[in-house]
Amino acid sequence: QVQLVESGGGLVQAGGSLRLSCAASGSILSFNAMGWYRQAPGKQRELVATIHSGGATNYADSVKGRFTISRDNAKNTVYLQMNRLKPNDAAVYYCNRMIMDRNTLKPAGSWGQGTRVTVSS
Repeated sequence: QVQLVESGGGLVQAGGSLRLSCAASGSILSFNAMGWYRQAPGKQRELVATIHSGGATNYADSVKGRFTISRDNAKNTVYLQMNRLKPNDAAVYYCNRMIMDRNTLKPAGSWGQGTRVTVSS
């Protein structure tokens, strides 16, 4: 139904910044939440940041204070501003819509290609 396209990744030095974008083909307000996930080599995909339909946000402890999730409803786009990047932030970053399933927010759509973030030390 809704196609999500991530962009904005690249190579940055430790301490640098990137802003990722997630463009949706439909209204992002149609879902309980939108989330940014990442998967590093040898690790499971993890939820990094969430923005709920009402605007509330949540972050993984590892990125709290450094990353900010936001949205532009008119553009159907969700952003992830990443500051003070660390080498262990390197991963492929994905966005996905989230729905409530058995009282737990879970990714609901198919996973796209994501956008790769590489952090050099």
